[in-house]
Amino acid sequence: MNHRRWHRLQLWLRRPLIPVTSTRSALVVVLALSAVAVGTAFVVTAPVAAHGPDPTVGGALWAPNQALAYQWRSGQVPPDWMAAPITAAAGDVGASRASRAATFSKAAGSASSLIAYGEPTGCSTAGIACFDRSGAPNSFRMWFRAQGHAFDWGTLRWCQGLSTIANGCFDVETIALDEFGHVEGLDHHANLADGSDYLDAVVQAVSHARPAVGWQARAFGRCDTGRLQLLYDRPNPGSLFSNCLAVPTTVGLSASSSSIWVGSTVQLTATLRTTPATANGALANDPISGRSVVAQRRPVGGSTWTTIGAMGSGSTDGTYVLSISPTATYEWRAAFTPGAADGAVASSSAALTITVGGCSGAGCPSRPVP
Repeated sequence: MNHRRWHRLQLWLRRPLIPVTSTRSALVVVLALSAVAVGTAFVVTAPVAAHGPDPTVGGALWAPNQALAYQWRSGQVPPDWMAAPITAAAGDVGASRASRAATFSKAAGSASSLIAYGEPTGCSTAGIACFDRSGAPNSFRMWFRAQGHAFDWGTLRWCQGLSTIANGCFDVETIALDEFGHVEGLDHHANLADGSDYLDAVVQAVSHARPAVGWQARAFGRCDTGRLQLLYDRPNPGSLFSNCLAVPTTVGLSASSSSIWVGSTVQLTATLRTTPATANGALANDPISGRSVVAQRRPVGGSTWTTIGAMGSGSTDGTYVLSISPTATYEWRAAFTPGAADGAVASSSAALTITVGGCSGAGCPSRPVP
């Protein structure tokens, strides 16, 4: 893309919405990084009229919960006003990742991962910040342009570096959180055509300057965390799924006995898991705990289910139990209904018949005790 076309595109974006947040962009800028050379290409793609988790940049993943320490690059140490929000963004990752993705922290001593301020950078001519994760799973690189860097659209202003904050500046912590998201493996979110879902992700092709919506993010969006869960799994079996996802689930049901005398007690045990589908990524075949699972019954061959009671947590992850004393033969099933904030999909078990027989004479459970 020539500079004239680039300028026209920026006018269309209505500054200060400037597409300059990283080395990869689904909308405007793509920068290919390698250990040998840096190459730049410019592409424009049509808006994506669909919603879902962020795409991925590809490459190796970090180990689950891998702790990544970084240091400032020698000779390119950021000023205090810049360093503090970068460090804060590293903390935002840990607080909002909702997954077993990597965490980031400033090393007390030396570290193989480097963050740099000012020139030289690995960024394209249009980038205010960029990253290189080709060292995964061992290290990464990150660069931030210096305050006052001249672009064809104007002069870069970092909000934290201004004595008086002004519209049109970029928030360091937001941009750093975006870049840490890329280091995790996230590519730019594919927004709806009208942009109404912009707050669903921090990792965006177009960075918003103050005071546009999303200019000051302090946590990953739900579609950032959705992809992080697909890549790295949830923190634990009781964690919610990002509601940017629609994770299919499966429920199994067993009974301690399938044939009992009237008055006897039987224990129902349900097992709730995600399906083993490849599309579930790291979430495949996960046990799901702490959810609403109920036991339902119907007459044999009937069509209408009646809820009998909520099933309590079992002794192992993803299991739910309920003791019942049925008085007649019924078909039983377990049904799971997710909450509004949960990205799991409702499911129910196959029907299980518990046959109840009559009893007479000594030893029957229903016989009165003299």
